[in-house]
Amino acid sequence: MKKKLLSYFLFSFLLIINSCSKEDVIVYPPGLNNRVEELLVQMTLDEKIGQMIQVDRGAVINNPQDITNYYIGSILSGGGSAPNNNLASGWAELYDAFQNYALKTRLKIPIIYGIDAVHGHNNVYGAVIFPHNIGLGATRNPELVEQAARVTAEEVAGTGIDWTFAPVVAVPQNERWGRTYEGFGESPDLVKLMSAAAVRGFQGIDLGSATTILATAKHFLGDGGTTNGKDQGDTQGDEANLRRIHLPGYLSSIDAGVGSIMISFSSINGQKMHGSKYWITDVLKGELKFEGFVVSDWGGIDQLPGDFKSDVQTSINAGIDMVMLPYDYKNFFVTMKQLVSENKISTIRINDAVRRILKTKFQLGLFERPFTDRSLTSNVGSAEHRAVARNAVRQSLVLLKNENNFLPLKKNYTRIHVAGKGANDIGIQCGGWTITWQGSEGNITIGTTVYQAIKKAVSPTTQVTYSSDGSGAGGADAGVVVIGEKPYAEGAGDRSYLNLSIEDLAVINKMKITGIPFVTILISGRPMIIDDALSNSNSFIAAWLPGTEGDGIADVLFGDYKPTGKLPHSWPKNMKQIPINIGDVNYDPLFPYGYGLTY
Repeated sequence: MKKKLLSYFLFSFLLIINSCSKEDVIVYPPGLNNRVEELLVQMTLDEKIGQMIQVDRGAVINNPQDITNYYIGSILSGGGSAPNNNLASGWAELYDAFQNYALKTRLKIPIIYGIDAVHGHNNVYGAVIFPHNIGLGATRNPELVEQAARVTAEEVAGTGIDWTFAPVVAVPQNERWGRTYEGFGESPDLVKLMSAAAVRGFQGIDLGSATTILATAKHFLGDGGTTNGKDQGDTQGDEANLRRIHLPGYLSSIDAGVGSIMISFSSINGQKMHGSKYWITDVLKGELKFEGFVVSDWGGIDQLPGDFKSDVQTSINAGIDMVMLPYDYKNFFVTMKQLVSENKISTIRINDAVRRILKTKFQLGLFERPFTDRSLTSNVGSAEHRAVARNAVRQSLVLLKNENNFLPLKKNYTRIHVAGKGANDIGIQCGGWTITWQGSEGNITIGTTVYQAIKKAVSPTTQVTYSSDGSGAGGADAGVVVIGEKPYAEGAGDRSYLNLSIEDLAVINKMKITGIPFVTILISGRPMIIDDALSNSNSFIAAWLPGTEGDGIADVLFGDYKPTGKLPHSWPKNMKQIPINIGDVNYDPLFPYGYGLTY
């Protein structure tokens, strides 16, 4: 009798819940899991499918009513997908406008907005741009990495956004890979240390704080180990070695409480990761007990064999909880309903996915604070934040050569000549994933170039001259040459050869002919082949991709900060040595992993 009464009351409760109108106020009981379950039991299949959808801003900017109509659970901005007003205030307005449409749904479930804030809030004009992860890896300072992530979280929160697709916990094993700079280094131990620090910085002690955001460990699994360093390629080898190299960063990120993990475009021994039930469900969710949610990469399910319907079926059953479509959301919505009706995707699997997503939204406090905290918006790009980035820059620099203690430079020289296009180009200094996906040259955002920083650092009587090609250097007391890679990101950054450009070598040769002593600063996303440039320079600094705060480079040049950076990658003598990594049997690099001079 008691069981019958209990069943009756439960049935009556569900009827009441399902009859709630749009205007009804939903009261959630205390306790996170209770709140999740109470909301989940109210949801229709359509509403659940909507929570699993992530679309790009561009997909709904002209038809935002679809956010309501399809119960869309998440929006992202891919690289360069920005509002017309690309200031912090414009992003806050965009976020709040989208959120308003989400809150028009029956259950008023807020969206979660994701963005690739991978070295600062790098899509936003005027935000502070930190060194890319390869530079942070050179600092060997997890406290600094945590601090950088904390600043980034505050700037992201200042635009309303809740979620960053960072940190990259790849372990790059071949510098030909165009995403090498997104990883902290070639050593699993270094990646493990820095990844956990970044997660702590983004998510803080309380994920529900106004200034914390959700972190994403990516790209699961093995993206840094593809054959020949090919982006989205195939990582081959036995599982024990794969786990030894590529899993430690995920272990430490999960221990640090990371809330989401993104799946890799790449394959393991021929199988696309987006379809791997073994790695996503059995290992990640089962063995490693990851309790957050799993998100696909940009259109990642489309690379699975078969048509769109089979792609959806395979990826969802493999364990992906949220699909970054990023445009085909209507087809996904219909396809998911068909697959459920055909018993090809179970409601149990859908409930697991939605449960994980809802839990995260509750943890972030989105139900209580769905809109931008405008008190944080004015802090984007603040002097306080730039000071943290400046410190990160100077700690990231690795001094590779300092012949006859040429460095530090004197601030009271009569004249210093600065040469090289990279010396006065904030776009080159920041690299890819800056304002746009691939990045670009030029005055793309607010910052201080190396040339500008040098002019600020010297005495009032010192003349600082500049030429992009090295001309006009004759007669100067000292020179500073800035060379390196032009901006790039994934795909376009893959290289067969890592030699310096003819243009860069010409600048060095022109400086050498003048007879003045000079230091060469290499701006790059990875070690390059530098034999002639190194031998012709009195001093040589690997500056990686330092970001907007060029003052940090001047701090090291003039001795206000003694260099402390250590190589996060082994430095090859020539292309024949690549791939080269610490622990190789025949290990004979130009500079070993961990190398770095000081004054």
